[in-house]
Amino acid sequence: MDVQVEGSGPVEPFFAARDLFEREATLDDPVTVRIVEDPDERTRVKHTADGHTLTISQQAATSAMARELALHEFAHMHHHERGHPSHTQSMEEVIFLALAGRTVERRKLTHCRQIANHMKDIYADDLWLSVAPAGKLVDFLESSVASALADQPSAPAWDRFGHEAARTSAASDPEITAVNAAFALGLVERHNLVEPDHRLYDLAHAAAADAPEIDFERFKGWFRSLSADPDESEYRKTLVDATREYAGGNGPAAD
Repeated sequence: MDVQVEGSGPVEPFFAARDLFEREATLDDPVTVRIVEDPDERTRVKHTADGHTLTISQQAATSAMARELALHEFAHMHHHERGHPSHTQSMEEVIFLALAGRTVERRKLTHCRQIANHMKDIYADDLWLSVAPAGKLVDFLESSVASALADQPSAPAWDRFGHEAARTSAASDPEITAVNAAFALGLVERHNLVEPDHRLYDLAHAAAADAPEIDFERFKGWFRSLSADPDESEYRKTLVDATREYAGGNGPAAD
């Protein structure tokens, strides 16, 4: 793997991530890591014919999760190169199939995109968790659920690696908070990362109790049991079902 680091910041986390990642997979296209000083710069990835560009703030590049962040993004790049359904499926098509003819709140459409990003993250995590410890990820998930329940606007964003998603507070949107908690629990159960008495269970169940209209167990089951190697049709159906379940809306849905 060809990884180049530009900007003022540490190179070690990105080269360490490269070395770990190559134990499981590789990237055909070169990767440029751009470290920028702006602390508000969201971690983002751009794919072009010339390769992949990961833009990351200096603050994130020097954080304790920098290596894990890079591993996660390398995994997304790998799935992009291989045309994994989770990384090629159009969300516009999913929304049409799930919700055509229905009236749906705009915020719920935004949340549906976050659910799709969670599914993409499941597949990225499947790849990198096979080569690195998961302790920091578990700590992040626990902190995020706890912060959302405490309704702290400054809580860590659920989109921990900067994809296009928005997390709102538990007070304004208990529904997406419950789905986020289902994602956290589904991910750790998928990889057997915690014991049944871990605090994350109590936090997730509290989030579920705050949103009784959300079928918490169903969402957790979707995240935990996503097919390891789905074809396009299978993945599309799962995402359509999850979108329809979350957004609901008034009127008939398309079949």
